[in-house]
Amino acid sequence: MIDGFASILTFDHISYLYPHMSRNLKLLIVLLIVGTIASYVVLVVIPTQLAERGYQAARTLGEDFKKAFQFTPEITVNNTVVLNQQAPILEMAVLAQNFEHRYTWTNTWLNSTKQIFISGTFEAKAGFNLHQKFSIVLKDDKAIVHLPEPTILSVESQGDISYRDENGVWNWINQDDRTKATNTFIRDARTFANQAAFVKDAKDQMEKRLQALLHPYAKEVAIEYNMMLTPKR
Repeated sequence: MIDGFASILTFDHISYLYPHMSRNLKLLIVLLIVGTIASYVVLVVIPTQLAERGYQAARTLGEDFKKAFQFTPEITVNNTVVLNQQAPILEMAVLAQNFEHRYTWTNTWLNSTKQIFISGTFEAKAGFNLHQKFSIVLKDDKAIVHLPEPTILSVESQGDISYRDENGVWNWINQDDRTKATNTFIRDARTFANQAAFVKDAKDQMEKRLQALLHPYAKEVAIEYNMMLTPKR
């Protein structure tokens, strides 16, 4: 663009248009015109083009993210929010892990003890609560991801619970005992899932996927987890 205008507004053109103008003044006019055009390109055209490329990259990233995770995070480019968070799902499971769990329910009455031995398979899903903010900031070849801490989203029985009963001498097992034992067994399985490495594994998997997804858009990727605030009582 600058070369085009400079070739048009040469010293000879100024001389032709203003034959009585001094040589120094003509040269000054040419320099001012070229300088104005150069400033416009540097201050307006180039930043506008760079911003447009940044916004387009953000929109493409949003599409890639939606394909990978079925939701779109908030994406900010150079302090401007380009995409708002859109989450048609409330939770995003990153890891689904099956595990076998065993539990012994015990009750003693008048020194007579009855026991129910229970075992079964559960599926634990670990991931993220999308009610919380999930955002990506793109700036200076760096992507900063803000996301909630992962958590256990669900622990579901796979329908293969089995029981082995041992009655006491006069303390026999009844249906109410079976119900109590089953409920306690399920609660214990959920406690086990929360204490196992499932959440850590989900975090590791998510970080690897984010690094791979953001690599085409940023040279450096930083991942920061939002602090979960405990409500005051």
